[in-house]
Amino acid sequence: MAFVVTDNCILCKYTDCVAVCPADAFYEGPNFLAINPDDCIDCDLCPVECPAGAIFQEDEVPEHQKDFIELNKELSQVWPRITELKPALKDAKKWDGVENKLKYLKVESE
Repeated sequence: MAFVVTDNCILCKYTDCVAVCPADAFYEGPNFLAINPDDCIDCDLCPVECPAGAIFQEDEVPEHQKDFIELNKELSQVWPRITELKPALKDAKKWDGVENKLKYLKVESE
């Protein structure tokens, strides 16, 4: 079973989770990170490091965010792998905790 990045990562994109991932399972989009379920080794390091609390074990994803399971799988197939810590997005603190951010997800770079 894999871990899943959910709604609160959108517009925050903290990369603390990336820095601890021994499987290099993270993929980077313009304003969100995704985990490839085939790469994830279920080590449980990333949720602890996520300042936004946006990462859940697949079977613990909140019901209203279950779409993120498939979304992580799909986006990790098209985005580049990220393996190093990068600064969070400029307004990350402002967006941390805002609900229902899916409408702000950018799938492609502008």
